[in-house]
Amino acid sequence: MSTYQIHPDTKVIAYEAFGDCYHLTSIIIPDGVRGIGDFAFEDCSSLTNVAIPDSVTSIGDYAFCDCTSLTSVTIGDSVTSIGDYAFYYCTSLTSVTIGNSVTSIGDYAFSNCDALTSVTIPDSVTSIGNSAFYNCTSLTSVTIPDSVTSIGNSAFSGCTSLMSVTIPDSVTSIGDSAFYYCTSLTSVTIGDSVTSIGRYAFYDCTSLTSVTIGNSVTSIGDYAFQYCTSLTSVTIGNSVTSIGVSAFDGCTSLTSVTIGDSVTSIGNSAFLYCYYLTDVYYTGSEAEWKQITIVSGNYPLTDATIHYNYVPVE
Repeated sequence: MSTYQIHPDTKVIAYEAFGDCYHLTSIIIPDGVRGIGDFAFEDCSSLTNVAIPDSVTSIGDYAFCDCTSLTSVTIGDSVTSIGDYAFYYCTSLTSVTIGNSVTSIGDYAFSNCDALTSVTIPDSVTSIGNSAFYNCTSLTSVTIPDSVTSIGNSAFSGCTSLMSVTIPDSVTSIGDSAFYYCTSLTSVTIGDSVTSIGRYAFYDCTSLTSVTIGNSVTSIGDYAFQYCTSLTSVTIGNSVTSIGVSAFDGCTSLTSVTIGDSVTSIGNSAFLYCYYLTDVYYTGSEAEWKQITIVSGNYPLTDATIHYNYVPVE
């Protein structure tokens, strides 16, 4: 079987309907189909392209998982959810068009699609699932719209070609390891609604040169920017109260840091091995600085010149 046309009266493509159909190269889905079930086309390793019509409202978990020859997919404008692992390990997938009704991208939905170069997330999407684009090593750019409120754990982890990202003001949380090992990422802007930056969020982003942390962030997670070896300066907003363990450990190019007077604790080794840190610009007074709990392993910070009562340039 190389080409198959689904009967026009079909409403749902059932669970595992075409699973392991290794010789299926193309599928014609009629306009009346409303749902694509879990595992519907799993491991159809010869399937090259698929158009999902506007009648479809949901794409099930693992629906196109391991379709290793699939090069392009168009998701119709009626689809509201893309299931977990829906396009997992589609290693030939270079482009994907996500329809304007999708509200959630499931966990691991496009994980290990290592030929995918770009993706535009429509402004209907509110959440990007855990590991949704994990290890998409060819992904160079991604547009995150103002509708997104949360970026899941490891959502873009291992996207080693991703160069820049803007996190809009709508996002309130950046998950653990969200951009872990994005080694080509040079700049990141974190919107003013983000309240927490997860553990390992930007760990080992070795090309990251600067980061501005918005004024709504209250906590910077453990290891959040560890081993960002090209990071030269960082501005920590005025709402941050705690800087986690090893948050900037190993940032060997860091020369200056601006710290707001809201900070009450700096975790163990937060600035360890920041050999070239010379200047700390603190927005509070010397007396307030001395009230901060600075745990051991932060000698590069405490040995630097502290500039008190600093007023950041707007």
